[in-house]
Amino acid sequence: MSRPEILFPLFGDLTTLAGVGKKTAQTFAQMGIETPRDLIFTLPHSGIDRSRRASVREVEPPATVTVEVLVGRHMPPRVKGRPYRVEVQDAGTTLQLVFFHAREDWLRKQLPSGQRRVVSGKVELFDGIAQIVHPDHILPPEEAEAIPPYEPVYPLTAGLTQRTMAKAAASALDRLPDLPEWIDPALRAREQWPSWRAAVRAAHEPLGPEELAATAAARQRLAYDELMAHQLTLALARQARGKVKGRASRGTGILQRKVLESLPYRPTNAQVRAIDEIAADMAGMERMNRLLQGDVGAGKTLVAFMALLIAVEAGGQGVMMAPTEILARQHMEGLRPLAEEAGVVLELLTGRDKGSERAAKLEALAKGDIRILVGTHAVFQKDVNFHDLRLAVVDEQHRFGVRQRLELGRKGAQADVLVMTATPIPRSLALAQYGDMEVSVLDEKPPGRTPVKTALVSSGRMDEVVEHLRKAVSEGRQAYWVCPLVEESESVDLTAAEERFKVLRAALGEGVVGLVHGQMPPAEKDANMARFVAGGTSVLVATTVIEVGVNVPNASIMVIERAETFGLAQLHQLRGRVGRGSAASTCLLMYQPPLSATGRRRLEILRETEDGFRIAEEDLAMRGAGDVIGVAQSGLPRFRIADLERQSALMALAQSDARKLLADDPALEGERGQAARVLLWLMEQDKAIRLISVG
Repeated sequence: MSRPEILFPLFGDLTTLAGVGKKTAQTFAQMGIETPRDLIFTLPHSGIDRSRRASVREVEPPATVTVEVLVGRHMPPRVKGRPYRVEVQDAGTTLQLVFFHAREDWLRKQLPSGQRRVVSGKVELFDGIAQIVHPDHILPPEEAEAIPPYEPVYPLTAGLTQRTMAKAAASALDRLPDLPEWIDPALRAREQWPSWRAAVRAAHEPLGPEELAATAAARQRLAYDELMAHQLTLALARQARGKVKGRASRGTGILQRKVLESLPYRPTNAQVRAIDEIAADMAGMERMNRLLQGDVGAGKTLVAFMALLIAVEAGGQGVMMAPTEILARQHMEGLRPLAEEAGVVLELLTGRDKGSERAAKLEALAKGDIRILVGTHAVFQKDVNFHDLRLAVVDEQHRFGVRQRLELGRKGAQADVLVMTATPIPRSLALAQYGDMEVSVLDEKPPGRTPVKTALVSSGRMDEVVEHLRKAVSEGRQAYWVCPLVEESESVDLTAAEERFKVLRAALGEGVVGLVHGQMPPAEKDANMARFVAGGTSVLVATTVIEVGVNVPNASIMVIERAETFGLAQLHQLRGRVGRGSAASTCLLMYQPPLSATGRRRLEILRETEDGFRIAEEDLAMRGAGDVIGVAQSGLPRFRIADLERQSALMALAQSDARKLLADDPALEGERGQAARVLLWLMEQDKAIRLISVG
């Protein structure tokens, strides 16, 4: 399939646009603008009111003003380096136009004394005299139409001027094709959105500031197009995966019952609901691809284990993947008692398994003796073969991308996939990142978890905090002490942790304090961690390596130094490491005064609530999408127009619209389907186009 002809004008060479030569085109490329299409999706971010005034007296300087003037006398500088001034008169007052380093002959040609000109620029008061330094526009009255009443301001890069940008954009607008409509007619009527072509024009030629807002109809429509293309791509991926037949895995419920009866509490309603959703997916003929999203301590492990038992009850095997060895071991320890109740063989496979021990595990796995395998990415290695893999549970800390999900699928050609994430993700981001998956949310806490009391403490009160720790340690309690992360250099990071370790060791005594940081050899790190888990040390000083999944029920104090330097979601994760046992727990957020207003707001949100979803929404509102997930590994699409933070409702709308369109027209062959194909080409969603052609 090739690009539809109607789009050719938008994908030509930039140098075909007015005022763009080879060199300018290279400058544009630095902004990611390589075709006229890229240019029309680079919208102005603000505007300047250049409506005509009778006199500069009508505005409050400093302000931009456009007035007609009568040119008076020229005042060339007497001393080199002083400005050149031209006196002019508007309908109400006299003012000066000021130029630095300007050539006199050029100025006399631009501003001939005794003639009228329209000038536009920023007027300022200097010693009581109104002046405009280097006006943006100087035109004879008959040409003044060229100054737009409201001039759009574009994002720029070094070497590009507003004028070049505006000229190129206007030239690109002249080529806009009239594209067929891909938006559902009822939706478009309800939202009163313009056609695509009209929307692009309106976004580039705003009549006033309200038309630059994300809420303006033209901008909403263009944002929607972008989100719709993205959601169509995800929906096509989902549809293509649906064509890959899965296998129906129906549990008998026998093993699950054994485990549930052994528990000292009843699962929450959210857990029961999630287990039912997963069981229904696994029983179907399509491959399951579900995201299990749960807050810190919402009981994801139990839900995942029940899913693994369904695979075993159906006669198959299950695998649970963790991103690191420490986490794999923790999953193993968490699942072992449950597996014993069910009477199921559970094994661990990591990069550490070597030689005959590894060979024995691989043989047991291939024969089907090991029913549930817990492991790190070591399970991807060529020689790892399952007897009958039915379910893969992936503990995703955003390090496990689509590629690995596919790899795992090859080990069990039709295995169902359940992805777990402990980071509550706001709905709009979940749709952007996991829009091709079904989602189960655990939004209740199981009984038996004590709320964590959170307090803000200024770093000046360090001695009191250490004293508080000493008392707690003498009572047999355990604590984490998290050191600030110094981004620039891991060595600085190290000193911070090592210094704090020395200070605390001196205060609390030898053998009471342990240390873990990212630079340690893994074996030493694991040993120090294990010593803390076993209660050998009472205080663990750490950089953020402990945020994910570490489970020490006896730890009831969490001290976070320089808490203001961490993201909200990260602080919430760290706090979730305490409050796992029956003891009342506290989390001390130590900050370095003075706090900025947003810094204080962030720490106060944590003090107010333990609801991870609310915290995530606030985090998104304050920091933006890329930061919340971490742009580098986010897998988040880059949108030019749509704004994930503020347009989450549009994203949800686009998802349901895309799914409905495909349900009605799976091959995109109808009139609207054909238009949607044009949209996918326009948005450069080539992957999606391949998915249609495969279908």
